[in-house]
Amino acid sequence: MAGAAARQGGDCLSANDWICAEYVRTRGQELTDATVEHVGITVASVLLALLVAFPLALAARRWQRAYGPVLGLTTVLYTVPSLAMYALLLPLFGVGAAVVVTGLVLYSLTVLVRNILAGLESVPEEAREAARGMGYGPYRLLFGVELPLALPALMAGVRIATVSAVALTTVGAIVGYGGLGNLIYDGMDSFFRAQVLTASVICVLLAVLADVLLLGVQRLLTPWARTRGSGRRRTGADTADGAAPDTAGADGANGGVRAAPEPAGKGA
Repeated sequence: MAGAAARQGGDCLSANDWICAEYVRTRGQELTDATVEHVGITVASVLLALLVAFPLALAARRWQRAYGPVLGLTTVLYTVPSLAMYALLLPLFGVGAAVVVTGLVLYSLTVLVRNILAGLESVPEEAREAARGMGYGPYRLLFGVELPLALPALMAGVRIATVSAVALTTVGAIVGYGGLGNLIYDGMDSFFRAQVLTASVICVLLAVLADVLLLGVQRLLTPWARTRGSGRRRTGADTADGAAPDTAGADGANGGVRAAPEPAGKGA
């Protein structure tokens, strides 16, 4: 039985099937190394993009003249095709992971800068005035009041940038640093179906897992958002439950008026 199973597993490799458990078993270390590289490039690019996007967003918010140029520049960078972006960065960084990380940082700026600005602009002015009244200075106001209230929009931008980075990292295979993209491109060149499908599925799973994890982090960092949402739902439920008795009472009162007998003189 074991020998038959082994022959059957080996047959999927020789038959070049799309789904092949033998490929996963024999190439486990290769898949692991590619996944680790993919995750490392993604995490590094998103963290560096945050470090760059935050001061850019603050500058655009502080100086009105910088608002348009900052948004315009980040938007133009996002329109550059990924292959062209990596090719333009090669003379500056040479062949290496720095090319891929830099390209992903530039692509992430559009989403992160816009979401940071949107989050800061959504902070109620009453909250700022209350903080100033309590003696908060500019830095304490920013990090103690505005940033916590802007976290939902900021985390939404981080989620989008992370998922995009997971996808665009695969293009880094053109310089040999694409993580799972290296396996996908090599498999496409040799038409190795199991390698192409397995690496692609792992890439999709990474994107989904990253989005779910960041959503969990967002919920942990913004507990007031959950409380506010549940409070609104409870208020709506209470209003719906209380509407029926009130309406019934009003109808009953109106019904009593309608049921009252008319004066005999009016009938005559």
